[in-house]
Amino acid sequence: MNGPVRHFGRILLVIVAVAFGVRVAYVAIAKSGPCRIVTPVKTFESPSQCAVGDQIYYNAASNRLAQGDGFVEPLWSVTHPGQKPPPAADHPPLTVMVLAPVAWISTNPPVSWIMSEPLHDNVREDRYAMVVLGTIVVFLVGLLGRRIGGDTVGLVAAGIAAITPNMWVNDGLVMSETVTCLVVVGSLLLAFALWDRPTLPRAFALGALCGLAALSRVELILFVPLLGVVVALTVRRAWADRGALTATSLVAALVVIGPWVGFNLARFKDPTFISTNDGIALLGSNCDPVYYGSGIGLTSIAGPRDCLQNPPPPGDQSQVSSAYRKQAFTYIGHHKSRVPLVVAARIGRTWGLFRPLDMITFNVGEGREEWVTRLGIAAYYPTLIAAVLGVVLLARRRWWRELYALLVPAAAVTVGVAVTYGQTRFRAAAEPSLAILAAVGAVALVRRLFSPRDTATLRKDPVLAADR
Repeated sequence: MNGPVRHFGRILLVIVAVAFGVRVAYVAIAKSGPCRIVTPVKTFESPSQCAVGDQIYYNAASNRLAQGDGFVEPLWSVTHPGQKPPPAADHPPLTVMVLAPVAWISTNPPVSWIMSEPLHDNVREDRYAMVVLGTIVVFLVGLLGRRIGGDTVGLVAAGIAAITPNMWVNDGLVMSETVTCLVVVGSLLLAFALWDRPTLPRAFALGALCGLAALSRVELILFVPLLGVVVALTVRRAWADRGALTATSLVAALVVIGPWVGFNLARFKDPTFISTNDGIALLGSNCDPVYYGSGIGLTSIAGPRDCLQNPPPPGDQSQVSSAYRKQAFTYIGHHKSRVPLVVAARIGRTWGLFRPLDMITFNVGEGREEWVTRLGIAAYYPTLIAAVLGVVLLARRRWWRELYALLVPAAAVTVGVAVTYGQTRFRAAAEPSLAILAAVGAVALVRRLFSPRDTATLRKDPVLAADR
């Protein structure tokens, strides 16, 4: 096919419908609950649609927010009955804010397994909200792929995003990955919009979405300089215009992030900006169980080899985080020779290049079934190979802007796991880019194999810009 795909919009909507069906089926069948959760630490029953780990936090925190309690420790009434819950910032706030309207409109009868006071058992509603958001991500991936490689690439990218387990599994969980992907793809689309037609409103929108990315996952604060600033500075305009666009983007990011940072600085005793989770993340990933042996590069915050102080240090979340952070830095200082190896293991685990089969059992503790992780591993490596081919083709074509933008999420992910710990879930922000790069590589490869008459054209333009 040497021209634009006919009926691109209709085909994309069909792919989106398939994506929606896959996600609904996963939630309806695999997450019907209650279920039996088997982890390396223990086996237990989860009575609320298989909600475990951070899923319980996001569900309970959004319910608290919907009730008007604000951002407080959502499980405090279980551990400290009758006491007023203290302020909390376990995670960046965006996912909780997205789920709060779902909690507000939920009408299921209250249960008491999570809370001793009425909070709705609306985990299933949260899951289906994520399904809707994840389906929108597939649609946006198709549009982004079309902008980068043409109609065919856009449709193939959407198809990969629709059916790859590493994306739809996140849409069946109540965690931050789906919201993060939505903001990431939106940011990339706005980056290209600003490059294509630089205007102050577009610069403001890009900066705002970069700010939202930071409020979805902390490491995505890197989007502000890597996308918001770099894109504004590289538009085809005079330097004065570039300066104005850059300032506008930074102001927008500050407008989005600033209120949350100010809110945290006012309510916690120790300086807290986006989240108090850094202390736990650092201490849990800088201790003997994850510096030596088969667990290298992971985290250890539960079970018999828990690296966290128990009971935790006194004080509010910010003070506990500060104490954990100091302990982590002390440990790092005493084991400097191991740090490069541990960092390499973290990055390798995240990108499936080091002990990938460990994730089969590790992921169960976060609500991912073993069969889903196995499917994800099987689908990941062909996608990765095709994505590497896509990178080579874009570089050969000298489409540096397209390549740069698609690699920004991967760079942010890599920096984040290098500092904390390795886990394939943390790769979620880069999954849309992987789908698009894989589509670029796959489309070019198929055309080379099945259109031998176009060999000269393919050498000149590996992804066939005729579709663009």
